[in-house]
Amino acid sequence: MELKVWVDGVQRVVCGLSKETSCQDVVIALAQAIGQTGRYVLVQKLRDTERQLVADECPLESLSKLGQLSSEVQFILRRTGPTTSEECVSILRVQVSFY
Repeated sequence: MELKVWVDGVQRVVCGLSKETSCQDVVIALAQAIGQTGRYVLVQKLRDTERQLVADECPLESLSKLGQLSSEVQFILRRTGPTTSEECVSILRVQVSFY
């Protein structure tokens, strides 16, 4: 499965997701793909409401719970700060492919 995410005003597509793929997996894959280190959050936007997803939340599961409204959802990658050395290690464990 795939997830469309807006990154710096450009829509990116993260492929190879499953219902078990976490928000953290998606964020790491996107950060690697754009070559930017830092702290990021994935935001789910529905109409005028934004909600920050937590690291272990599954974006595809979140979408499926919205039913017909899921077609109106936008996901946005938002940078929140610099990277700590601990986070650099976790980047090596990504299993999500990006196209």
